[in-house]
Amino acid sequence: MRRLGCLTILVLIAFAAWAIHDWGGAGPAPKNLSVTIKPGTGLSEAAKQLEAAGAIRSANRFVLFAKVLGGGEGIKAGEFGIPAHLSQADILKVLQGGKTLQRFVTIPEGMPSIMAQERIMAAPELSGEIPRPAEGSLLPDSYSYQRGDTRASVVAHMQKAMTDYLAKAWAKRKPGLIVHTPQEAIVLASIVEKETAVASERRMVAAVYSNRLKRGMMLQADPTIIYPITYGKALGRRILLSEKNAKNDYNTYTMTGLPKTAIANPGRASIDAVLDPADSNALYFVADGTGASVFADTLEQHNANVQKWYAIRRARGEM
Repeated sequence: MRRLGCLTILVLIAFAAWAIHDWGGAGPAPKNLSVTIKPGTGLSEAAKQLEAAGAIRSANRFVLFAKVLGGGEGIKAGEFGIPAHLSQADILKVLQGGKTLQRFVTIPEGMPSIMAQERIMAAPELSGEIPRPAEGSLLPDSYSYQRGDTRASVVAHMQKAMTDYLAKAWAKRKPGLIVHTPQEAIVLASIVEKETAVASERRMVAAVYSNRLKRGMMLQADPTIIYPITYGKALGRRILLSEKNAKNDYNTYTMTGLPKTAIANPGRASIDAVLDPADSNALYFVADGTGASVFADTLEQHNANVQKWYAIRRARGEM
């Protein structure tokens, strides 16, 4: 009897050692996986999903070990990333921790809506079709989503972010602005966004265009020529004279005032610049050869700056 008892104890010890090793040892998944646990899913059903996905070897064994060795905490819903060969113990911790797999779609500052639509449509694991969003209605940023979310819901999130940010920025606007509505601010901000990528000069560019609007001058912004041709995509060539002279609701070389709509989705900094432009009398700006711009109050000063820019381009072999 004593020998039988010792044997039983040895068997139990061996089983316990095997169970602990199996629970904490490398899992069978040969590559990273993702598993979506729907709300209300119990441990047994989740284990079947894990087995079907190849993350664990046995659903029944996983449930048994989880109840004995898993601490008793419930699992959470969501899409979870399961790294290759993750142990059963760590898989349970992932499900209990609720840290879901994050997917992102990014809209950079100045991206037009036609390209934002293409990017959202190409984002994996989203569902549904979307029309091209209204120009200037999306706030550039990175947005997280989960598998199965609709593209329409992602667009709605981006548009709400723009609405919320614009409302806060508009409430803090500088007195005496030339833009009279939040929508006018977005239109002008989209031009500022497309005209400079240098953060330090956004407020100066905003001042130039604000001063021109106040004087009834044409804005003469090249991106407004391109917009009705490509809806904001790169033209890929020089602007034609016929395009520069075209009369439409966007070309600020043949019209005064603002374009009909925004020409891109402006970022926060460009919106802020339009709502708080630099205190300047500048009416002109041109590239200075360093990637930035040089500003001028008078046409005479501007023409001299243009000649300097042409000299730089000729020296580079660009003219």
